[in-house]
Parts: sequence; C-alpha cells; structure tokens
Amino acid sequence: MTDLFEEHRPVLTGVAYRMLGRIADAEDVVQEAWLRWSADRRDDVKEPRGYLVRITTRLAIDRLRHVQSRRESYVGPWLPEPIVTDFGPSVPDTAERAVLAESVSLAVLVVLESLSPLERAVFVLREAFGFPYAEIATTLEKSEAAVRQLAGRARKHVEERKHRFDVDPAECRDLTERFLSAASGGDLEGLLSILAPDVRLVGDSGGKSKAPLRVMQSADKVGRFLVAISQQSVPDPEVRFVEVNGAPALLVLSGGKPDSIMQVEVLDGRIQCVYIVRNPDKLLAFAGPRTD
Repeated sequence: MTDLFEEHRPVLTGVAYRMLGRIADAEDVVQEAWLRWSADRRDDVKEPRGYLVRITTRLAIDRLRHVQSRRESYVGPWLPEPIVTDFGPSVPDTAERAVLAESVSLAVLVVLESLSPLERAVFVLREAFGFPYAEIATTLEKSEAAVRQLAGRARKHVEERKHRFDVDPAECRDLTERFLSAASGGDLEGLLSILAPDVRLVGDSGGKSKAPLRVMQSADKVGRFLVAISQQSVPDPEVRFVEVNGAPALLVLSGGKPDSIMQVEVLDGRIQCVYIVRNPDKLLAFAGPRTD
C-alpha cells in the first residue's frame, strides 16, 4: 500500500497544488489522503491512481473553500507559491511538457483563483492531467453532462482572462537575462526597450515585506519602479536562475537567504507582465542548497 501511494504521490501533489496554489496546503491534503488510504485494506480497489485522485480532489475542494475566505483578507495582490518545476524523464513528450508547464504557470493559477472550487477541479483534472469526463464525474459525484458544462465554462473563463504569453524557454531566458541586466543596472532606457507599453507588475508580499500593494501598469511606471528598487541596497546580494512554475525565473538572495522570486511573461519579444513574490512564507522552499 505504501509503495502504491508513493508511486502516485507526484500526481496527487500536482493536482492538490494546482487546486490550492500553496505547497503546504497541497502537502496537507496529500498527507490526509494517505491517512485515508492506509486506514483500511484496499484490496478491492482496481485502479489505485483514480481512487487516490478522487480522495485528493475532494479533500482539495474542501480545503479550497476554507482558504478562499482567508485570501479575502490578504494584504495586497495574491500570487501562488512558486515551486521549482522539474517534470523529469516521466514526461518525455515536448507537447505534454508544454501542457503541464502552462497548467502550473503563475498566469493560469492566478486566473483559476476566480473559478468556483468545482470548476477549478474539473479544469485541473481535464486540462492538466487529461482525465476522461466520465472519471471526473465519478470523482465529483456529478453527471457527465454536468461535468462537461463545468469544463466548458471553466475553459472559456480561463481563455478570456489569462494573459497570452510565449512559452519558448530560450526566448524567455534571453529576455529574463536582459531584464536582469537592465533592472540591476538601473538602466531605464534598457528596460523600456523590452517592456510592453501596457506591461503589468504584480507584487506579492502578504504585508510581510516591501512590495506594491496594487498592480502597477504601463512601461514608464513599471520601469521607474524597477530602477528605484535597484538603487536600494540589499545586503550581500546574489541572483540565481531557477525554473519555477514551468518558466525561467530569478531567485534573489540576501545574505544567502531568499529575498524574492521574479518572473516575466513574454509575448512578441516584449515583457507583458512581471511577477515578484516577496512574502517570506512563500519562499521557504528556496532556503536550502543551490537550485540551479
């Protein structure tokens, strides 16, 4: 039973994280799923993966309903907790990797926050993991017709609200490097040359560190803000490249401790959005050894 559960743990964690956007919440859900799985013999379970996904999804829906009220009092914009993504040899297909990377991207996870728990569950199970409608219907104890309706509504909502971006890793890496060079050097002209005119900057601090309390928009405002923060001294600074949520990002450390994660969204050779996560509670996973 333990071996079976561990075999499917990556999928369960993936479902729970996409549902909840926070690593600790996802791990709590998976741990509770393990407790339920191990409480009795499961010799009658013919498909452990589907059974475990059902348990995990239902637990995640319950927890999501609880945390949504908690997020209403969150200080400033809310962003998902960044995770290091390494799909490994288990996902060799390039197209499948692209689907997984998009489904865990900050842009998509932010939009998923506006879905109902059931819509979010259907979207995650269908779009990220390709579960059949019939299996999702069993998981949610709904009719297949109802699940198809939920899926269509969720997909339309996500497509309408998510910001388009290119997923070419090489181009994202190149623009991220140019962004780092211009921002760290206080080069406003350099920044304006790579920022889209209507670029957005979203900072998540949870009120526990310095970051804009509202979304900033326009190349001039975002560029000047980045130049201003580049002039503020950070003790013993270090910047590393990491891959988080399926795309290149910058991990900024101060005195060896994580200070922030910065990631950009790219479209047509310009940066469309800058995400900055500075809430220390969301950077705990980057406090260990080097991740690059």
